[in-house]
Amino acid sequence: MLKHARRQILAGLIAAATLLGFAAPAAQAQIPYLQLPAQQPKYASIVVDAESGEVLYGKRADSARYPASITKVMTLYLMFEQLAAGQMTLEDRVVFSPRAAAAPPTKLFVKAGDSISVEEAMHALAIRSANDVAVAVAEKLGGSEARFAALMTLRARELGMDSTTFVNASGLPDSRQLSTARDLAVLSRAIMRDFPQYYTLFSTSQFTFRGSVIRGHNSLLRRELGVDGLKTGYTNASGYNIAISGVKNNRRLIVVVLGGASTAARDNHAQDLLLTGFDVADRRSRGERITVAQNLFEPEPTGPIMRPSREQGDGEQDGLKIVLATAPPPPAPTRAAAQAAPAGQWQVQVGAFKSKALAQEQLKLSRRRFAEAFSGAGTLVTDATAGFYRARFSGLTEARARAACETLKAKNQACMVIGPA
Repeated sequence: MLKHARRQILAGLIAAATLLGFAAPAAQAQIPYLQLPAQQPKYASIVVDAESGEVLYGKRADSARYPASITKVMTLYLMFEQLAAGQMTLEDRVVFSPRAAAAPPTKLFVKAGDSISVEEAMHALAIRSANDVAVAVAEKLGGSEARFAALMTLRARELGMDSTTFVNASGLPDSRQLSTARDLAVLSRAIMRDFPQYYTLFSTSQFTFRGSVIRGHNSLLRRELGVDGLKTGYTNASGYNIAISGVKNNRRLIVVVLGGASTAARDNHAQDLLLTGFDVADRRSRGERITVAQNLFEPEPTGPIMRPSREQGDGEQDGLKIVLATAPPPPAPTRAAAQAAPAGQWQVQVGAFKSKALAQEQLKLSRRRFAEAFSGAGTLVTDATAGFYRARFSGLTEARARAACETLKAKNQACMVIGPA
């Protein structure tokens, strides 16, 4: 009831600001919960369209911050790579060294010499945010946590995370471990694109380990927002962090909020950014010229902040575009180009893999599971780009491609609609 009333108040304030031209300072005072987070010295945030990469909003999005346990999304990314390449299975064991067992909480409290399965480790990282598991996984895959952290940083650079350095696999405090809201959005977008078959892990709110039910930290999964991931984090130095993604009206947005003053403040602000992002996207589709900053009653920026290799858009960052270095998404076609494009030239990408065989297997599984959505569609596996083969269904009209992707998303299966080149 309280959440419903809060949304009604937000909607009323947005409507009022529209009538007033977004210039009434009194409106800002009426919604302090939207304004206060940005005043925190550790705060940074970004809102990104997951399909196009457009930055809808950013506040200190390129300022160095401590990622805390959002770090574990990269730890999981490297695990997913090993699984996709066939170099590890879900049943393989992860053995805990004395160093791993001694990691500070939050943890599973597995004793030195004991082991858990890779699948249990994945759940423990994504849901429990277990630091002892992060160390054990790092030692299994890298030989040592330091070497694994170097691999994490290398992969970050390859993904386009230019401002990120990892020195551990958990996100435990270390002044050298730095990232930005923008880079963590790049990582979130990459893990959806490259490993849709594992992305549902981030929407799981609890798991059972040795007879005990272990619940996760992401309370936004339990709100009616369409949120299906990704990860929370906290240290004294970082403040309260979160990276989330949600879908509404066939549009997926990614929101990263860093440096919140409390769990509630962080979650409420992330929710506001997500809902406002969806509202702005919807109003833009109807021809309105509107920004997320305006919808939050923020003053317009005095000028755009430009960075090389990223494209102009709107918001405080003035809509720079998130670009994944290893596989830039194709440019979104203009309305005229889309109308002129011949039917049957749209594709749906269902994953990216280290081997062609794995990509082909994913196509078989997807066709079997979503037979109606891909009835009559062709299949293709692209040539390797930056070491990844992309599995795609082809020969679709735009309407069929978008409908098929919506069907997959409804089952928590990530996908990407790709228009004619």
